Amino acid sequence: MPASVPPAADTAVAPTSSKASLPLAGHGVIDDIQGLLLATLVSSLGLAVLAHDNLLVGGMAGLSLLLHYAFDWPFSVVFVLGNLPFYWLSVRRMGWEFTLKTFAAVAACGALTDLLPRWIDITFSGDSALMSAVIGGCLTGLGILFFVRHRASLGGIGILAIYLQQSRGWNAGLFQLCYDLVLMAVALLVLPASNVAYSVIAALLIGMVLGFNHRPGRYQGRC
Repeated sequence: MPASVPPAADTAVAPTSSKASLPLAGHGVIDDIQGLLLATLVSSLGLAVLAHDNLLVGGMAGLSLLLHYAFDWPFSVVFVLGNLPFYWLSVRRMGWEFTLKTFAAVAACGALTDLLPRWIDITFSGDSALMSAVIGGCLTGLGILFFVRHRASLGGIGILAIYLQQSRGWNAGLFQLCYDLVLMAVALLVLPASNVAYSVIAALLIGMVLGFNHRPGRYQGRC
């Protein structure tokens, strides 16, 4: 009986990578708790840095900051109350888990943003507003990214955008962009033009942080 001939090199089957067959790891309770706490700390610090130089971001956080500057209302109170009307949309479209996490995130982030300036001195040398825009924007973007990865958000306009996209076919990203542009235009009635310009820089950096890091297939954890 002739000896079996080994397969040629170019026909050999490459070994299957063990990583490809491993199941994706999910987020447990402890994972979510530490992730949401970290998200709250990072995003609150970013918002506090922005508020130090009277700068804005987009979304409900930006509107809350603007009302805080215009009327000296506590940011935390405005932020929490302003998000209340959006939670029923969140329950309908995102479910109770997402809604409860978002409610807790908004309340904690609002309170911590007000408290941080009492505990730490936020000062930069040179062009303070530019540094606040860069650092505050990047930190806020990272905080939002952490929230998203643990099925939560900072509420508000993002929830409304998702609802309008799913119910009426509106483009969520375009809706949020239009809202932010209107918000920045209204801010010119309250803040100097230079502050609004730096706020646009902060908003763009938040978008860049999310755009580069929140892509399908890049993050392997399951929310």
